[in-house]
Amino acid sequence: MQISAKMVKELRDKTGAGMMDCKKALSEADGDIEKAVKVLREKGIAKAASKAGRTAAEGVIASYIHAGDKLGVLVEVACETDFVARTDQFKVFTRDIAMHVAASAPVCVSREEVDQAVLDKERDIYRQQALNEGKPEKVIDRIVDGKLEKYLSEIVLLEQAFVKDTDKTVGDVVREMIAKLGENILVKRFCRFRLGE
Repeated sequence: MQISAKMVKELRDKTGAGMMDCKKALSEADGDIEKAVKVLREKGIAKAASKAGRTAAEGVIASYIHAGDKLGVLVEVACETDFVARTDQFKVFTRDIAMHVAASAPVCVSREEVDQAVLDKERDIYRQQALNEGKPEKVIDRIVDGKLEKYLSEIVLLEQAFVKDTDKTVGDVVREMIAKLGENILVKRFCRFRLGE
């Protein structure tokens, strides 16, 4: 069965699970939303969404310096307790996030941080490209939406494919860590430094 973006979005809205997790769950459930919710619950991914409202006031600032000392990253990752912040598992996770930022150069943490003016400008560019290619008016909005989603998946940290496992997004990896550690975890901010920039 063909899994549409609309189905994936509906499942994401219901569960808070990542895009790739939702797509896999829908495939396993032959497109049935309720069965897909059950699949996600069994995997513990939906559990992560239930932690999202909890306060994350502890955490760490992790760093990553790339070989050659010309590229470095600082990333602030918050969790609920100092106990979890001090675990090796959390420290490895935060370093992986910092390494990902070094490799993938995201612009912001979440899509909510993307300036609306930037999105409007990109939307106008994609619309003009579609018109120049002679695309029918009735499909232009879908083409523009698809290109805008691709653009966001390239610049938004939580939506980028994770460098250590490209089948998952960074957001998926964060949700998996929430499920494993049982605490809300937030990537708050990052700063990427490249020598000479």
